[in-house]
Formats: sequence, structure tokens, C-alpha cells
Amino acid sequence: MKKDYSVIFFDVDGTLTDSGTGIMNGFAYAIEKMGGRVEDRSMLKQFVGPPLRDSFGRVLGYSQEDTEKAVAFYREYYNGMGGSLENSVYPGVEELLKRLAERGKRLVVATSKGARGTDFVLEHFGLKKYFEIIATANDCDRQHKNEVIGYALKLCGIQDMNSVVMVGDRENDISGAKCFGMDSIGVLYGYGSREELTEAGATYLAETAADVEKYV
Repeated sequence: MKKDYSVIFFDVDGTLTDSGTGIMNGFAYAIEKMGGRVEDRSMLKQFVGPPLRDSFGRVLGYSQEDTEKAVAFYREYYNGMGGSLENSVYPGVEELLKRLAERGKRLVVATSKGARGTDFVLEHFGLKKYFEIIATANDCDRQHKNEVIGYALKLCGIQDMNSVVMVGDRENDISGAKCFGMDSIGVLYGYGSREELTEAGATYLAETAADVEKYV
């Protein structure tokens, strides 16, 4: 039976905005600054969404010291060289947020992006006004998606997990929600595949932003 969720958590990259170009350019810049080369640009798509340190450290195999250097180079490009503007709002997203807000839904951002980049993107595209709470990653105790979601739940004061759903495009959005017994909507227009989202255990799959509304 379909639930009537009163609180909807949204990822940013790959869910609200198509930020892939700026993120991939940032990774290419950082990798090259670290002395490497990007032979196949398509491999950079996997880095749209997950935490930066996981991508540089676990996936690319950088040491902890080199990971910190690479993160700094990435942010140099993304925050200071226009990477955050290599971005666009997905079709139907603002209309979705507006309709949900008009229906009295509580809208919350839960993202692995840092506060600076998140705030800039949401302000630039006029989306910030729709959100009651914006929960972001940091360099201390919120580096992973489940930690961001837990922080957002605390800020919202949510006790009933049946009242909240997570909307995102990658495995970490779905698995992060599962850590708290939350339902999730995997969006197929982002950077995660149907297989990735299904294997992660998404409660629902949405082809478009409009489809998200059908589930909430």
C-alpha cells in the first residue's frame, strides 16, 4: 500500500541537478594535478554522487595524505574555477518541489556535497526556498551518506520512519536510507543505473521527476 510521506529527503547531484560535467571536470583537474592522466573520461561518471574521499581513496587508491591533496584540488576547480556552474536543474524538478511544498510536505536536502557548494548551487538555481532543512557533509563527522541522513533526521526531530522517504540516484542514497529503516525512491534519470538502485534495495524507482510525486 502506498504511504503518504510527510517528509521528503532529496539528494542534490544527480537528483535535483545534473552536475556531472562540473564534477567530472573537477576530478579530471585533480587527477592531473596529482600527476595522473584520465585516459577514459567515461570512468569519471562513477564519482558523481559518492563522497570525495571515498572516490579518491577507496576507488582511485590514493593514500590518506594524497586524498586530502586531491580533495583540495577538486574544490579549487569546483568552487573557484566555475565547476559548480557546469550544472543544470533536471526537467520537472522545480515544479515537483513547488507542488510538494504547496501540499504541506516538509522538504529536506541530504547531500554528500559540502555546505559551500550546496548552498551556492541551490541559491543559484532558486531551489533553496523550497527546503526547510539543508543537511550536508563535512570533513569531520559527516563524510558518508548515512551520517548525513542521520544528521538530517535529528534536525527534523523525526521519530516515525514511516513518515519519511529518501530520494536519490546512487547506491549510497539507498543504503544510507536503509540504515535507518527509511523507504527510498531511486531516480533513473541521474547517474546510478537501474541495476545499482535495485540491488541497493530501492523501495521505488522513478523514471522522471514527475514520477517521484506519484510515490509521495
